[in-house]
Amino acid sequence: MASLTVRPADTAVAQALNDLPILATPTLINIFEGACTAALAEHLEPGETSVTSELAISAHSSVGVGGEIRAHATCVDIDGPVCKFEIEVHHANKLIASGTIHRKIVDRVSFAARIAAESMVRE
Repeated sequence: MASLTVRPADTAVAQALNDLPILATPTLINIFEGACTAALAEHLEPGETSVTSELAISAHSSVGVGGEIRAHATCVDIDGPVCKFEIEVHHANKLIASGTIHRKIVDRVSFAARIAAESMVRE
């Protein structure tokens, strides 16, 4: 689970996405990922972390500044290093968004080294 009280900086208007002071999609994705990361934390071996490899969300409602949202992640499948989660975000008893996230478990050092090497090649 992850929770957040919506602040002005978390809104679509503040993030220049539209002119509405409602929870912005990037902030919604952030809380989705936070819930998955929290669910995986105790199951990772030392040196492991996880990264999102697939994401699908559906927005059902909106919430404004001051609203407290809660995200719940449930692991529904494991395929090798990939964990598939079903996610729901609620404000009080109202469903705000739902979806799925696939998080791949990776070795932190190897992954970071590969990304750094790829960045150097591009320069």
